[in-house]
Amino acid sequence: MTARELDAAGVTDGALRSAYAECRRLNARHGRSYFLATRLLPVERRSAVHALYGFARHADDIVDEDRGASPAERSAALDALEAQWRAALRGAPVTEPAVAAAADTRARLGISPRHFDDFLYSMRSDLFVTDYPTYADLRRYMHGSAAVIGLQMVPVLGTVVPKEEAEPYAAALGIAFQLTNFLRDVGEDLDRGRVYLPADLLAASGADRELLEWSRATGRGDPRITAAMRAAAALTRDAYREAEPGIGLLEPVSAPCVRTAFVLYREILSVIEEEGFAVVQRRAVVGNRRRAAIALRGLGGVLAARAGRRRPPAAASRDVALPTGPPGRAGGTRT
Repeated sequence: MTARELDAAGVTDGALRSAYAECRRLNARHGRSYFLATRLLPVERRSAVHALYGFARHADDIVDEDRGASPAERSAALDALEAQWRAALRGAPVTEPAVAAAADTRARLGISPRHFDDFLYSMRSDLFVTDYPTYADLRRYMHGSAAVIGLQMVPVLGTVVPKEEAEPYAAALGIAFQLTNFLRDVGEDLDRGRVYLPADLLAASGADRELLEWSRATGRGDPRITAAMRAAAALTRDAYREAEPGIGLLEPVSAPCVRTAFVLYREILSVIEEEGFAVVQRRAVVGNRRRAAIALRGLGGVLAARAGRRRPPAAASRDVALPTGPPGRAGGTRT
C-alpha cells in the first residue's frame, strides 16, 4: 500500500520514497486515530499527511520521549532538527527522513514555512515552560503546537471555498484535538513535570498543581479535580463546536476523513466522562470496537463522496490542487 500511495502522489525518487515510508510507519505506530482517519483519504493525498505527522512526531519525541536526556541535550537535538529543516528548505540533502518528507510535501503544496517555524518555537518552549497561568497563555502555545498543524493540512485536504475561509476552522480543530490530548494525558504530563491545563481553570474549581501531583502520587481522586476536569472537557467541546462548520468547507472526498478524526477524538471526551474524569490516574482509551464502528461510518461517507465526485470550481482548485509532478523549490503535531 505504501508504494501505491507514493506512486499516486508522484513521489519517484528512491530516497524520498524511503523517507515517506518511514513517516507512514510512525503514523501507524503512534497516531492510531489519526492513521485510521488518514486511510479514508484519496490514495494520492495520504503520503502528505504521513510526512506532516512524521515531522511533528519526531520533534515531539525529542522534547518528550527521551527522558534520560538533560534539557540541554534535548535542546541540542532540537537545534539539530531545525538545522536540517533549514537545509532542506534550501534544497540541500538531509539525513532525517521526517525532515526530507515534510520539506518535500511543503514544497509540493506550497505550505507556508511560517507554520513550521511557529511549530518549532512551541516545541522549544516545552523544554522550559512547565505550566500556563491562564487560558490565553495556553492559546499562544497552542497556536504553534496545534493550530498550525490544522493550517498545514488545508492544502492537503482541499476546499470548496477560498482556503482563507477554511483556515480559521482548521486551526480551531487543531486546538480541539490538542485540548483533548491535554485532558487525556494529565497524568503522563505530570510525570514529565508539566501541567497544560491552565492554572486559572484549575483554580476556579479549587484545584491546583499541588493537588494534581498528590492525586497522581496517591492514586486517589478529589471532587475539586473532578470539577476541574469537567470544566476542561466543556472547554474542549466548545472548541469542537467552533471547528465543526469547517468540515463542510472541505472537498467532499476529504471531508469524511476529517469527520472521522473529529468523531474519534471527540469520543475520547465521552470515555473520560464515562470513567468519572479519572484522567490523573489513568489514560482514557477508545476501545477497538468503538473505533471500528466510527471508521465504518466514515468509509460510508467516502464511498458516497467518490460516487458523486465532481471537479471543484476552477477558482477553488487553483488553491488546493495536489501537484503530481516534481516539487517546486520556490522558497523556504503536539499531535
